[in-house]
Order: sequence, then C-alpha cells, then structure tokens
Amino acid sequence: MTIAENTKTAVAGKTLVIAEKPSVAQDIVRALTPVAGKFEKHDEHFENDSYVVSSAVGHLVEIQAPEAYDVKRGKWSFAHLPVIPPHFELKPVDKTKTRLNAVVKLAKRKDVGQLINACDAGREGELIFRLIEQYAGGAKPLGKPVSRLWLQSMTPQAIRDGFNALRSDKQMQPLADAARCRSEADWLVGINGTRAMTAFNSRDGGFFLTTVGRVQTPTLSVVVEREELIRGFVSRDYWEIHASFAAQAGDYPAKWFNPTWKKDADDVEKKADRVWSQQEAQAIADAVRGQHATVTEESKPTTQASPLLFDLTSLQREANGKFGFSAKTTLSIAQSLYERHKALTYPRTDSRALPEDYVPVVKQTFEMLANSGMRHLAPHALTALNNNYIRPSKRIFDNSKVSDHFAIIPTLQAPGELSEAEQKLYDLVVKRFLAVFFPSAEYQVTTRISKALEYHFKTEGKVLVKPGWLAIYGKEAADEVADAKDGDKGQSLVPVAPGEKVKTESVDPKGLKTRPPARYSEATLLGAMEGAGKTVEDDELREAMQEKGLGTPATRASIIEGLISEKYMLREGRELIPTAKAFQLMTLLRGLGVEELSKAELTGEWEYKLSQMEQGKLSRAAFMAEIAAMTEHIVKKAKEYDRDTVPGNYATLSSPCPNCGGVVKENYRRYACTGADGQGEGCGFSFGKTPAGRTFELAEVEQFLRDKKIGPLDGFRSKAGWPFTAEMVIKFDEEAKNYKLEFDFGDDKKGEETGELVDFGEQVSLGACPKCGAAVFEHGKNYVCEKSVPTDAQPTPSCDFKTGQIILQQPIEREQMGKLLSTGKTDLLDKFVSMRTRRNFKAMLVWDATADKVNFEFAPSKFPPRKTASAPLTRTAAASKKAAASPGDKRTTGTKATKPAAKKTAAKTPRKAPAAGAGSTPSAALAAVIGAEPIARAQVIKKLWDYIKANNLQDATNKRAINADAKLLAVFGQPQVSMFELAGIVGKHLG
Repeated sequence: MTIAENTKTAVAGKTLVIAEKPSVAQDIVRALTPVAGKFEKHDEHFENDSYVVSSAVGHLVEIQAPEAYDVKRGKWSFAHLPVIPPHFELKPVDKTKTRLNAVVKLAKRKDVGQLINACDAGREGELIFRLIEQYAGGAKPLGKPVSRLWLQSMTPQAIRDGFNALRSDKQMQPLADAARCRSEADWLVGINGTRAMTAFNSRDGGFFLTTVGRVQTPTLSVVVEREELIRGFVSRDYWEIHASFAAQAGDYPAKWFNPTWKKDADDVEKKADRVWSQQEAQAIADAVRGQHATVTEESKPTTQASPLLFDLTSLQREANGKFGFSAKTTLSIAQSLYERHKALTYPRTDSRALPEDYVPVVKQTFEMLANSGMRHLAPHALTALNNNYIRPSKRIFDNSKVSDHFAIIPTLQAPGELSEAEQKLYDLVVKRFLAVFFPSAEYQVTTRISKALEYHFKTEGKVLVKPGWLAIYGKEAADEVADAKDGDKGQSLVPVAPGEKVKTESVDPKGLKTRPPARYSEATLLGAMEGAGKTVEDDELREAMQEKGLGTPATRASIIEGLISEKYMLREGRELIPTAKAFQLMTLLRGLGVEELSKAELTGEWEYKLSQMEQGKLSRAAFMAEIAAMTEHIVKKAKEYDRDTVPGNYATLSSPCPNCGGVVKENYRRYACTGADGQGEGCGFSFGKTPAGRTFELAEVEQFLRDKKIGPLDGFRSKAGWPFTAEMVIKFDEEAKNYKLEFDFGDDKKGEETGELVDFGEQVSLGACPKCGAAVFEHGKNYVCEKSVPTDAQPTPSCDFKTGQIILQQPIEREQMGKLLSTGKTDLLDKFVSMRTRRNFKAMLVWDATADKVNFEFAPSKFPPRKTASAPLTRTAAASKKAAASPGDKRTTGTKATKPAAKKTAAKTPRKAPAAGAGSTPSAALAAVIGAEPIARAQVIKKLWDYIKANNLQDATNKRAINADAKLLAVFGQPQVSMFELAGIVGKHLG
C-alpha cells in the first residue's frame, strides 16, 4: 500500500510502523510528515491520522526452550541430553521489557489495522520484527496484515520511495525462515555442545564449565592454532648482505638479492635476499668489497588510493592498532558518538560504501566540517569543496555494497564536548571520510640494480610527488616512508649519471634469525574473523562466507570478550594468548571427533544453506532436521567415549614427583607420576588439571610441584558454581602414604578458630601494631597483633590487625614487616605477581590509615605519564581504583591519565560514565552496607569482604561461613551464609 493509498484509507484503521531503532523511527516520521501530515509525539511512539510509528531497541524478545526442556546447570549430565525441543517459546529481553510492552500494546490496538516491518534491511532485522509480532499474538497469531519496508538509504526521498514500494509478507517469508533457522540452530548447537562438553569434563566430580559455540569456538581455534605454530617454531639462522655504494653525487645503500630466485611453496622462509650459511654470505661480501659496479635503474610513477570508508570491524582494527582500544571499547565509544552525541552514523555495520543517492548529504557534511571550527579538519573539508572532490564514484557510492546499514561516517551535527577517547575515534572516522574523496597520493618509484661482478644489489627509491589524501594525515615528505634505512624499501635516492660506475664502499653480512608468526592482537583477530571464509577449501562454502566471516561486526567484540571472561584467552598488552583451558578444549574436540565445532566450515555450510533458503531452494524443516542430527551426533560422541584419556600432544614436566622423584606427565584429565623411567604406572601420585573448575597453566604446575604451594589463585568455582580465590598446597597424607592436593584458605587452626590460647612467649616482637600499639608477632601464615588472637593475658581478641607473610606470591620477610611497623612502609619489593595479568610488578607495602589496612604504594615513574584514552574518573571510580590496589585483590595497578584541568572539572561536577561501564545500583539493604552509588559487581564483593573482615563476621569455627549482623541480615535473608554464596546473593541486590 502506497503512502497515498494508506492516507485515503486511514478511517479503516491506522498502520503501525515498527523500526529497529528510535533514530530510524524519527527519520521515518520526518520523511512522512510532508506527505502524510504532522505527527504528534508520545512517550514511546509518534502518531498522525494514518500512521503510528514506533521502534524496538534491537532485540526485544529472545527464544528459549519450553520449561520442560530447560535443564538447569545443577542437572547437566548426559542423561538430559540432547535438548531438542519440539518448538521454541519466547521471553522478553530483561533490559527492554518496557519498550516491548509499549510496542505490543500498540500492535494490539483495535484502531491499528495493519503493520509495516521497518526494521533494518537484512536477516537480523527480519527476525527482530517476526519475534515481536509472534510475542504480541501470544497463543493465537496477531492476524493483522504485514508489509515490509526495505531501506538501504535513509534520505527522506528514499524513505518515501520505500513506502511506495512495500514488499509483501509472502515475499519476505524465505528470509524470515532463514533468520529463525540461524537463531534456533545457534541455540541448539551452543546449548547442547556446551552441556555435553561440560558433562564430559565434570565426570570426575565438580563442575567444569566448558562453553562452545558456532562462532566462539572457531575463533578460539584460530588463536590456539597460531599459538601451536609459535610453540613448535624452530628458529633458523640466515644472513643478508648489506652494502653501501659510492657515486659521484653521494652514497646510497643496497641489499644483495638473487635475481633467479623462485618462490618455494614448501618453505615460506626462503626469500630472494636471504642466504642460509655464514660462509656463503661472507664469500659474497669479500668478493664485491672494493669492486666497481654497473648501475641500471627503472623509474615509474605510481599512485596510492585512500583506504575505503570504515565498517565496524575495520574501525575496531584501526583503533586497536593506533590507540590500543579493545574491540569492545571501540564499539562502546562509537555507540556513544552515535546515540549520545549524534555525531556518527550507526556503527554496527558491515558495509564500507554509501547509498548512491547520498552525494548531496555528503556535500552537506563537508560544509558542516568546513564551518565547524575544528582547525585540524576544517581546512581539508574546505579544500575538497573548493576543488569539487565530492563526485559520484562506484568506489564510494554503491547500493550493491550496502547491506543492512551503510559505512560509518560523520553526521550533519558537529559534536559538542567529547572525551579524549571520543575525540580520537571521531577524528579517525572523519579523516577517513575526508580522505576517501581526496585524490590518490602520487609517488615516483625507482628500482636501482647495482651489479658488482656477478652479484646483484637492489635499492628502491620512493619519492612522494603529490600527497593527495595523505595531506590529511600530515604525510607530505619522502621521509614518511617506513623502513627507508634498509635500502630495500623506499627513500630519496642520490642520482647516478648514465654509464657511471659506482664503487662498493662497504659490504657486511648481517646475521639474523627467522621469527615465529606474531600472536594475534584484537586488530589482527578481528581481521581473521572477518576473512575466515578465505581459509575454507570448498568453493561453494567459501563463496557463502565471502560477505559474512565469523560473527557479525556487531557481535565480534562480545565474542572476544566472552572468550576472555571464560578464561579461554588472556589479554596481555595488545596480545591475545590462549590458556591451558583453550588447548584442553581443542584436544577434547579433536579427540572426540567433533572438530566441526572448531572449524569455520561450519559457518560456511550454514551460510550456504541459509542462502539457499532465502532463495526458496531449501525448506526450513529440512535445515532444522540436519541441525538436530548434528546435535545428536555431538552429544553421542561425547557420551559414548569410553577411553581413560583423550589423545593429544601432552607435556612432560621438569619438576619431579614429590613422593618418589619420578617423572610427572600430563594426560587429558590429570598430571600423574609415571615412575623413574617415565614409562610405568609410577607411585600413584596424581592430581586433576582442573580443580574446582580452574585449569592449571603448565608454568603453574611446574611451580606448584617445585614449591608444594601456589597462590592465591582466582577463578575457582564451588560445586554450586560460586567463584572463589584460594591458595593450594601439596601435603603428605599419612593414610594414603602419598602426597595430595588441597585448598588452603589460610585458616590458622592454632588461634581464634579453635579457641586455643596462643603463646608468643618465645618470640621477639616485630614492632608495634599500627591499630592499637600492642606487639606484632608471627602466627601461622600471617603477622598478627597479639590482641587479635586469644592469649593467656587476653582470652578475648580486641584488635583485628593481620597481614600475610606472602602477598601475591611475594614473601614478606620479618625485616620488611619490621620496617613497615616502624616507618610505615617497606622497601621496594619486586616479586609481586598480578593476579589479572600474571606479570611481576614492584611496589612498597604501606600502612594506609585511611583505609585501615596494608596497601600498595608504587615507585614514581622515571618517565612522564603517557596520555591514555580514559575519561576523568568519577569519585566512585576513583574510590574503586584505590580499593583495587589493595593486597589480595585481583587488580594490582591503576593509572589515571587526565589533564589537570579535567581533574578540576571532575572534582566539581563528577562526569557520568557511559551506561556500559556505569555499574549497577544497589538495593536499599545492600546500600546500607556499601553505599548507594552505582558500582561494578567485583567492587561490591570487595566492599562486602572489607565490611565482613572489619566487623569480624567470619565464623570462628569455620572461616568459610559468614555470620550476619543487623545490616547483613537484610542482605542475606538468613543468619549465616557460606563465602561461595556471596556472588549469587549480590546479583539479587543489583538493579
């Protein structure tokens, strides 16, 4: 129905238009107003005589199995698998229930006679609308006619044209089927795969969560395979021969190469400029040294076009490379620039082109930039306008390359005040936007071959003739060319006269080593995810993945963050390093014969079949039957695996068995003694690789066996699934006559826990307690105030001063504790190990009277602080960072890089952080304990523990139990809870 027809038949019922985002709903209203009449704005919608326009905010509804099939975590076993429900029910997404209720209410209105799906033009937009429509209908279909608005451009005329060419519901059914199938298939494989692998890994007891998924597991596989290459890499020596030639006009560098060399497919390390023996390299150098050489050269102009506009993945890669932003951070900043500042277009896009009707909008954007007062951008925008650079070009404007959304570009609205990080990202987008319209950069490239005897030396010269788009980035000179000094890249060359012979001044063989491939950074991993289809061998599957890759631009950041949060990867600096848990998962999938879960081919196969479905060549039922069969196969393989171990590439440890001195080897589940020769049954000593759900790293096991203790380590989970931190020890068990692994929670059984009186009579005090002035002594694994434990002089403790003899793996010697007590701080200690990054760091321990505990103090840096992209801290965030530096906490360092002026402003009017990082609001009961300001969950747990310890609420006979006082009773709802229950209780008190 066209706009005109709809306006004429308004009396028969209004048309409800549902967009995917509020900003699109506003664009639709602006476009329809001139032809359909003025709209009145309501809280959740716009309305006139013909139309009601509202929107979702992404997914408002998600699929779930019927309750009878929804197996809870405590029952994860093979007995309940596979979970293949006959149908899927729907449930509201918790965060957006209010918006869902508003849209459903509009859909059910009696005066609404038909619906228009105006969600984004793609598979996901189709699914968002279909699930809302299904949920609104409930048990019975809603029964109102549906049309589809298909927009690839958001100009007012394009929107009006779209309304005059609506697609029918029947036309869209194949796309809807494909959308539902993709969603349900992901659920089936993810849920069943995760539960099957978890059940397999939990066979020996405990709960070892092992998540898998169609996108996350192939992504992890890419990182693990790279790490395997690095670990297995054997470095080889090679030599390059570098020379300097003297011409009449001056000297120039060059490098030897073999002009007859051909690429060796079996050995990628072999290259034209490498020789593999020092003798050969030295022979070449000795032969040509002092000789004259003939010179030939070829010179030709070349051009370099600017990179294409940004989609989300390329923006995330660029921001990670330039600023070190994580993919998640970049998406969050881009979302803020889009939603809050209205300065950028929609960021969750996989398109790098603009619609063909966007040339006028682009010109208006250049005019805005030229008049904006942004001195680093305005002159370039003005240059483009004055020189008529903005013209139609298929490289930039191409409807066939625009999917659900077009490329990320600046909007017509100049931004207001931006944070440092927002400004960096905005500049990145705007410069790319300007550059794509500027002329190509022009170079003069000269290749010079200097031949001495029969040996050839190459020099490449590259001179920037016209900067073109590089002017926007300030690159206007030849010395901007990278690696010019090596003689084989590009530099400005001294001239050589025709027929002139040059002399070989110096020749030196340079010994080098081949290097393993680099670890993935977020930038390179995003690129690998985007280009995953290139590694697929099957032509049809590769073609199907050509535009897709692993995940979507909107989900790739969350996939990476998910792998990190599940402890499959660590982020160290800019590197992503797979953990032992990741290698164990890949070993399991290979050993069980379900490697398809770790291959990009699975996505390729799905995309190929979903594409066929969209074309009407494959039925929904046939696809889902295949998915059900695949799910059953995965579960069956795990369920029926009956061998003791899973085949894999396992380690032999250098640390000996603590019981008999034999060789300790790794298998799938355990580290076990294999006797003196490493081939037998051994003495029976062994321990599991994953105690309490946390997988040991190989280096940790070596240290554990060597020292017979380790920790404190985080990441453990109780049988009920609660996270906890603990030390571990290897102790001799008299009953078993062997050593065994135990958790050590630091309980001092000689003191207050047992009620036994402590005698410090034979000890020498280390100094005065900073809390009460009494004497401090060694006691168990701690230094304690004599009044903190029951003694003959004072049976009832009155002080709570206690600090560990080992803090973050750093032994605190008596001498250092004496210094802390007498001067307030220790010397600079250098063996602390961060629990977050696992790196060593240096700090002094100090008595913090304000916090009433021992804290870290870091030595002043020798270097000025580097500017970071962090926004000024709010008071809450500053307090959190201070708290995070306390001994025993996961986070050991905190930096704050803000300008003095920004600090001053922040002190007067604390800035609110973006919603993504603002934390949650505590309930009234919890606020009475920790305060009412929004706070991150990790900080809630820390504040609770500080409160519990300050008020001596750990049970005297069981330190893992917490007794509630009047305030905590309102939080716990019972007089006593275990330490493992805290995380679950906290979740119920955070809004």
